[in-house]
Amino acid sequence: MGTTLVDVKRAFGLQSEYKWTAKNSSVSERKEHLRRLRSELQTRAADLEAAVIKDLPQPPSPDEPREVTWSCGAIDRTLEELDEWVRPQVMEPSPWLPGTVPSVEYEARGVCLIFGPWNVPVLLAIDPLVAALAAGNTVLLKPNSLTPATAAVLAEVIRAVFDERLVAVFEGGDDVADALLDQPVDHIFFTGSPRVGRIVMAAAARHLASVTLELGGKCPAIVDGSHDLADSARLIGEGRHANGGQVCFAVDHVWVRSDVLEAFLTEYDAWVNAHLLSGGGVDPSAVTHLIDQRNTDRVLSLVDDARSRGARVLRGGELVAGQRHLVEPTVILDAPLDSRVMTEEIFGPVLPIQTFDETDDLLRHMRSAPKPLTLFVYSDDEAFVSAVQAGTSSGGVTVNGWGSHFSEPKVGFGGVNSSGSGRCHGVWGFREFSNPRAVVKHR
Repeated sequence: MGTTLVDVKRAFGLQSEYKWTAKNSSVSERKEHLRRLRSELQTRAADLEAAVIKDLPQPPSPDEPREVTWSCGAIDRTLEELDEWVRPQVMEPSPWLPGTVPSVEYEARGVCLIFGPWNVPVLLAIDPLVAALAAGNTVLLKPNSLTPATAAVLAEVIRAVFDERLVAVFEGGDDVADALLDQPVDHIFFTGSPRVGRIVMAAAARHLASVTLELGGKCPAIVDGSHDLADSARLIGEGRHANGGQVCFAVDHVWVRSDVLEAFLTEYDAWVNAHLLSGGGVDPSAVTHLIDQRNTDRVLSLVDDARSRGARVLRGGELVAGQRHLVEPTVILDAPLDSRVMTEEIFGPVLPIQTFDETDDLLRHMRSAPKPLTLFVYSDDEAFVSAVQAGTSSGGVTVNGWGSHFSEPKVGFGGVNSSGSGRCHGVWGFREFSNPRAVVKHR
């Protein structure tokens, strides 16, 4: 029997009472919860890895299971730094309030609802869970229904570690998500598409819950030719094809200075041939498949739309022979800027390439688009990089790398406007799940 509305209401009721106990838990108690979670994740690491590969076929990790390893890393950082994070920030009083002690104390928000995504289904459920528990909250956790095998194992992990008064996990589809959104929770953390993000934000508004939205968007890369083109092509290849392109901060499209276009295309082709092909074709066991038929059809329709509107498909654009959810590595040149491949998030192994000559023209094009989650710049010209940063807005920026601002927890990760709101990772995640409470004490 699946989750019912009664189950959801019961768990919310339990957590509504228990959140005051969780809020006043000690740092040592919170750390013990995280240690137990870490231990269970390691115990079930092989099961979780197998479930992820079943849901989203991909090359197995050559070493430790990737998502479990990353999740344990987030726990380790939290265990190491939590004592510092929870410490009140004491400040000097203003001249007009002599004899006072002003401070900011981070208190738990309360009952937090976390929606995990399907593209990185373990890490992106566990990472916000760790932050929420570190801040002293209770959690209603909803793994994604598009990865049912992973959701099932995650549910077993959570139930083995936590009393449902502290963490309750719910499998199921949209009906379960809707039931959870109907509860007057204190905070919602959602990772997913901008379309569903709007639904979550509207639901949160009914209860005036605070919201963190980790969304996607069309993350552009810019190549001006001053940075080594082979390195630029390698990084863009990794950024486009990691997880089959199904990453919220994937390189979505590229702007290349026109005088280095041919050289860049040569280097990018060489990278694709060396890393994604085998025996003259795509090796199905070496790349991540698309999640389902709907998304496969959607990605192919983006290519078809661009082709029908005069864009040049330089390579790929078709299904890999004998595969249902594997699209060839695709390069599209000069798609109209109002075509679907240039206006919709791709989330697949398709790379549109545009050219530019003048920096002002490039910035004008970029400012006309919604603010992306990430901006990638491949340039050794500091003046050019500064001009791009000054002339654009994005959730984060990586220069001459790929995804480094995601991997570095010290800087925080998140979007802006249509690409999201709020920040996660490290102390940023702890603060996202906390209320920074102003306290002024008179002596």
